Amino acid sequence: MTVSAVLVIIMAVLFACGVYAMLERSLTRVLIGFLLLGNATNLFLLIVMGRPGVASFFGSGDVEEMSDPLPQALTLTAIVITFAVSAFLLALIYRSWQLGQADTVVDDEEDIAVRDRGTVEEDQMDDETSIEDEDDDATTDFIGTDTAPITVLHHRDLDGIRDDAPVDRPRGDARGRRDEGGEPR
Repeated sequence: MTVSAVLVIIMAVLFACGVYAMLERSLTRVLIGFLLLGNATNLFLLIVMGRPGVASFFGSGDVEEMSDPLPQALTLTAIVITFAVSAFLLALIYRSWQLGQADTVVDDEEDIAVRDRGTVEEDQMDDETSIEDEDDDATTDFIGTDTAPITVLHHRDLDGIRDDAPVDRPRGDARGRRDEGGEPR
């Protein structure tokens, strides 16, 4: 086995353990699983980088001897993101411990009710929506009918409405009229 094969096996084990730990109901185990996934990601980026070489500065060596700087930058980014999310998870664990003296996530009553709801109730809910399709007289578009709850008013409808807001008009007379040639009157 080469060094890369050992790193690949370690990375795979870290990924598997991290996913398994994140599927638990304990927030502490979720945090440990997230940290394992972060370390596995860093190992993955180390494997992708290839063989180590000289620093990738201009003039420091031949191009074939330089190492790729992108995986190094991604590794630094992954470390920062892992640290930030870990700090957030630690705050959640601390708050959960303060409130309930436990760090396990429990189902709410609504989740249990939805899980226990059978297919018969789902079919009944579908039947209720089909009632709307059968009633063609019921509409939500009231504009233009006598019983419309919304009335659109124009300045010509009532004398109290002033419509003297400034508007953009083409050059010409006050109403923007033009003659046949397009010239203002």
